[in-house]
Amino acid sequence: QVPLVESGGGSVQAGGSLRLSCAASGYTYRNYCLAWFRQAPGKEREGVGVIYRYSGSTNYHDSVNGRFTISHDNATNTLFLQMNSLKPEDSAVYYCAATRSFTGVCSLQYNYEYWGQGTQVTVSS
Repeated sequence: QVPLVESGGGSVQAGGSLRLSCAASGYTYRNYCLAWFRQAPGKEREGVGVIYRYSGSTNYHDSVNGRFTISHDNATNTLFLQMNSLKPEDSAVYYCAATRSFTGVCSLQYNYEYWGQGTQVTVSS
């Protein structure tokens, strides 16, 4: 088991910033993919960004590239999502997720094994 607990969600006006955190425990291997997903009402869940814990390499959904930054603090096993220049269409429940990679790369298309409970982000215009 890899318990994941998100925090940092809230309400912000368009153009503002928020930083989400995801406290993780229970994984000691470095070959984990750590990702953020989001789901808005009536829409399918979509991947936002992923970081490969071993190398630090990242990938982002096109809609957030250049505005969002994903990072991981290995000392505290905390995953972060810095969200800048927020737009109303970024409003959603955001989830952190984790899964092991046996290929040396990470993808938002992987079937993630562990999930947090989600945190709400609301961006008003």
